[in-house]
Amino acid sequence: TALDQAIGDGDHVINLQRGLDALVKLDEALPALEWKPAMQKVGMIVLSTMGGASGSLFGTLFISMSKSIPSEEVLDQRAFSEAFFQGVEAVKKRGKAEAGEKTMLDVLIPVADAWQQAVKAESDFVVTLNTIGHVAEKGMESTKDMLATKGRASYLGEKTLGHIDAGARTSQLMICTIVEQLKLMGE
Repeated sequence: TALDQAIGDGDHVINLQRGLDALVKLDEALPALEWKPAMQKVGMIVLSTMGGASGSLFGTLFISMSKSIPSEEVLDQRAFSEAFFQGVEAVKKRGKAEAGEKTMLDVLIPVADAWQQAVKAESDFVVTLNTIGHVAEKGMESTKDMLATKGRASYLGEKTLGHIDAGARTSQLMICTIVEQLKLMGE
């Protein structure tokens, strides 16, 4: 909330919480679904409940990921990294943004790229997870020294310098939480 209040309108966490509350209601139904319909359902719930730019962008991420997963494919690291990459590409198009503009893409793009590189290099899964977490953290931190050129924050010009972007922080938290859960499952 404090991050969004500094350079936005302060409703980022309120919007996120609405989406998360709606997803918690699917706590029992969601795990029973295959990956493709589960991603689709998450995307639609986020899109319809979260509101704000984040709802649209995170909804786009998950819906596009679901479209990139072939129905018959087992969702291994290669398939998931490709689905994530395609989801990030869709977010770029939807937001008409790129890395370096002080948005969630400053986390999502480097994570997608690092993950694809790790898959190509056939890196160990735990090493890949550690790399992804580090890249997400670095991407989020990088927004502190950026000038916002997209979204509500862009109207503040130089006042955005010295502040971390709330969407980048949310993306970093989401990715790092998933990474930590996957590492626990692997133990």
